[in-house]
Amino acid sequence: MQAKICNHPYFLTTESSNPTYPLFVFLPGMDETGKELMYIQTAGLEAAFDVRCFVIPPDDLTSWDEMTEEVATLTQIELEKLPRKHVQRVASRREVACRETSPVYLCGESFGGCLALKVLEKFPELFTKIILINSASSFHRVPWLNLGSLLFPYTPQLFYKISSLISLPLLANLNRISPNANQALFKSISSAPKETANQRLSLMREFDIDEKKLSKITQPVLLIAGKNDRLLPSEAETHRLSSIFLNSQIITLPHSGHACLVERDINLYQILLSANFV
Repeated sequence: MQAKICNHPYFLTTESSNPTYPLFVFLPGMDETGKELMYIQTAGLEAAFDVRCFVIPPDDLTSWDEMTEEVATLTQIELEKLPRKHVQRVASRREVACRETSPVYLCGESFGGCLALKVLEKFPELFTKIILINSASSFHRVPWLNLGSLLFPYTPQLFYKISSLISLPLLANLNRISPNANQALFKSISSAPKETANQRLSLMREFDIDEKKLSKITQPVLLIAGKNDRLLPSEAETHRLSSIFLNSQIITLPHSGHACLVERDINLYQILLSANFV
């Protein structure tokens, strides 16, 4: 495992790197400023992928555009480490490297789903397979979330800390996650400073995307939703996104909540196998 302290976004390798496997870039949810939850969410993927998790430090107030550039740049750096026979150049907004013989996966969960859409808008040729899990691109269509994000700056610091505990049942079906996962989830959502949480809520509220650009993407897209998501209308959002992407398929997890990847019976690698997406 890779351990480092940075004051800017970086890629975390959750398991030993295996450059012979396809690169898998995981973009986590809004509150995941730590790493423990990412280890749980990506467990098992190392069987077939070279996994990188995008880490945004707790005090980093990066904009959508800056995060998009960071993801593209970090991905290019990883691809350029490959032997030259495995690399080709692709014309995009700028030159990026892409595997010639193996797909490059982009996976965004919740807030990370929005970031994935931003990356695809700017760098449509960088990734060859895309996975969106409970994408938070529906945030602005949920009135109480929008109102809450507007009132959030006026929330007393003490209540902000308490609200992390209160929000757990909205994020996950607590009966379906282990004590260790519960602890990691709580630690993750309570670790971000209030200023950081406020900035990321603002990003969610202001999120928009050029659907015409996304509709030109022909790469396979897998849309995953927890049917019992209490936070966002994720199932409906998969159908909306499916109408945009030309080559998409939907998987609905019938008993899962928003933070579905930490649930006992949910394993992302197994889902990808069942969808013939590996």
